[in-house]
This record gives sequence, C-alpha cells and structure tokens, in this order.
Amino acid sequence: MTTFTRRLALTAVATAALAASLPALAADKVNLGVSIPAVTHSFMGGINYWANQAKKDLEKEHKDLKITIKTAANAPEQANQLQDLSTVTKINALVVFPFESAALTKPVAQVKAKGAYVTVVDRGLTDTSAQDAYVAGDNTAFGKIPAEYIVKQLGGKGNVVALRGIATTLDNERMDAFNAVLKGSPDIKLLDAKYANWNRDDAFKVTQDYLTRFKNIDAIWAADDDMAVGVLKAISQAKRDDIKIVFGGAGAKHMVKTIMDGKDKRITADVSYSPKFIYDAIKLTAEARLKGEKLPATTIIPSVLITKENAKDFYHPNSPF
Repeated sequence: MTTFTRRLALTAVATAALAASLPALAADKVNLGVSIPAVTHSFMGGINYWANQAKKDLEKEHKDLKITIKTAANAPEQANQLQDLSTVTKINALVVFPFESAALTKPVAQVKAKGAYVTVVDRGLTDTSAQDAYVAGDNTAFGKIPAEYIVKQLGGKGNVVALRGIATTLDNERMDAFNAVLKGSPDIKLLDAKYANWNRDDAFKVTQDYLTRFKNIDAIWAADDDMAVGVLKAISQAKRDDIKIVFGGAGAKHMVKTIMDGKDKRITADVSYSPKFIYDAIKLTAEARLKGEKLPATTIIPSVLITKENAKDFYHPNSPF
C-alpha cells in the first residue's frame, strides 16, 4: 500500500469515527422538563419565581441545556402536562414538584419508564422507584420545631388545633413529627387537625369551624404562613382573645417582618422552608445530567427555628415570598 493510499484509508477511518461520535454528542444535550403547581398561594409564587430564574440563569450558562417549564392548577392537569413533556417535548430529564403524591406517582413513573432522569421535589411520590433523586426541605423538622415551641410556650399544658396542607407524603411527615412531640406532653391536647390546602381562604373556613366547635384554644399550628393569614382573619372576625400562639411555617417575608417588629404577640416564631430549593433542584439536576452523572438519592435542606433574634437572616423583602 502506498503512502497516499494509507493516508486515504486513515482519513476514511477518522471520518467514520467522527460521524459515529456525532449522535453521542447530540445525546449529551439535556432537554429538561420542569413540572410545578401554578401560583395558588404565595409559597407557590416563590416556587414559580425561582423555577423561572433557574431557567434564565442555567440556559445562559449552558448552551447544551434546554428547560421547559409547565405549571398546573390541579393534579389531572399536571399528569397531562407530564405526558406532553415526555411525548411531544421529548424531555430526557425531569424535575417535578407533584401537586399530589398518590395522583402523580404513576404519571411520573411513566416518564421515567421512557428513559428520562427524574428528580422529585418537596412532595414525594408514594412509590420511590418512580424517581432517581429527591430534593426537599426538612419536613420532620418542619413539624417538630413548631410542636416543641408550642409546648414550651404553653408550659406543657393547653389545647391545640392544627391546619394541614394537601394530602402528600411531606404533609404526613410534618404531622407525624408534630404528633410525636405532643405525645411527650400528655397535658397538651390536640383537639383536631384538618386539611386547609396551604390556602388562605380554606384556612379561614377551617379556623371558623374550630372556633365554633372549641370554646378554648391556646395555640394554632397553621403549618404554612399563607394559612396563618386565614387563621388570623377568622380569629379577628370571631373576636376571640384566648389564642396565645399562631405558628405558621416556611418563613414568608410578611411573617418574618412581623416577628422582627414584634407587631403581634401571638406570632413570635416561624420555621424556615424556602421555595428557593426548586432552583437548587433544577441546577443540581441539569448540571449532573450535562456531565452524565446522578444526584444522591436524597438531598435534604435544613429547616430551622426563626425568632426575633435571627429573623433578619431570613428576611428577603424583594422576594415574592
């Protein structure tokens, strides 16, 4: 074989190798779907804000990344959007904040079965095999911290009612942790715990029911700062002065400001749970997949007690939440 012929042969081999590598390079592009609830309350306003901020920042930073965000007003709509993301948008990675745990488990599993890498955020699924990774705040601490605070402030004796969120695994974790603390204080009586869907209007109605049924309530655990707004409105309308503590949750800026200023003697503490973790989940997932890597099975972001002493560290006036 002549030198010229050998060069032609080598060139052909190199060209074939390059051609063979092109599909692999294309496969390295990450088409990431983000599925979140619509803005039904201010915490979800924060979730939507941080999700869109992540899209803006990450697409600018990574040319091989495309992020498609879908928002749903209910579980059936989210299930339909997941199907569209998988079959029409053809995502190969998903970050999903389920509207409900049970209703979204199968739709998410179907996306994963088609080859997408799945990160579930906050509201877990009822079957963890439907996900690759889970990112959330510390929901055990979210329930434990308010219970410990209420028990201490009431001196271990009193009547308490609770407002739960939506029927999800995280809500169960919070309520279980709250109950576990109360079991250690037999003179603290939990009169009732009803779902108020992390919604001001629903919380107002549930609290009206509590105030009608129970003539003495010492503390109300609202389990969300938006629900706490509805709680306070119901208390005001009923002109009740027996409630000593209203404890919300998540560190909304209006609640943190109230703690800072000492404007309401019933609101002296909160527990942190920032919606910014959706940004973190999107960023972690996108950058891991761009490298062909996986996230740890579980990533938990700590929740801590917010009081007047540290409230300034949790006050973000420019945030939507």
